[in-house]
Amino acid sequence: MTTLFIADLHLSAERRDITDCFLHFMQQEARNIDALYVLGDLFEMWIGDDDDSPFLQQIKQAFKQLTDSGVPCYFIYGNRDFLIGSRFCQETGMTLLPEHTVIDLYGTPTLILHGDTLCIEDEDYLRYRKRVHSRFIQWLFFCLPLTYRQKVGDKIRRGSSKNNKEKTTSIMDVTPDEVVRLMAEQNVVDMIHGHTHRPDVHHIDVNGKAATRTVLGDWYHHGSVLVCTPDGCKLETRDFSKKTQ
Repeated sequence: MTTLFIADLHLSAERRDITDCFLHFMQQEARNIDALYVLGDLFEMWIGDDDDSPFLQQIKQAFKQLTDSGVPCYFIYGNRDFLIGSRFCQETGMTLLPEHTVIDLYGTPTLILHGDTLCIEDEDYLRYRKRVHSRFIQWLFFCLPLTYRQKVGDKIRRGSSKNNKEKTTSIMDVTPDEVVRLMAEQNVVDMIHGHTHRPDVHHIDVNGKAATRTVLGDWYHHGSVLVCTPDGCKLETRDFSKKTQ
């Protein structure tokens, strides 16, 4: 009995090492589990479900093979792939979840999310997030040709990288009070998220109750997986040297 959580893979055709590790993970480790949860930023950039590049087809096929084998896969979008839609889910067999979702993790109600909504001190990002999540703005974006959307996506990615380098460490991390507020609102004492690329297990207090916030790691230097069983959860890494057969 095992449930796996991953986030912040930032898959792209340029990082074959990450892709190879991910495909090995999907073909070997993820085959005999209860469920797989992907908590956002699976891709470095998502410009629309109509992107049928060979690289993306390979990733979608890996998920389809897993879901066809009987393993349920769930997805919460991140700040890089929030445009993933119903066509992607149909082609992969994945289930798209609300951005804040409470699941029953072996008897423990657990709040799962990407994590960007916890960074409320980053006011510039929150204003950007509100703008790009507008249905009208997204409709305008999807009216553009795929090649032009790719250029826009590349420009946004470069701008985001530049802006992040200029921000302080505290602004880039979650706001502790917002973590407590959201956990109390959802009536949970366990939270799992990604986004900050700072894997750790934080033991905190939520209205007088002992609580745990687990942060998933990114896949820039090695794979990062949260392995959960009825006995508990453990953050683990996966070596990039392992490749698909």
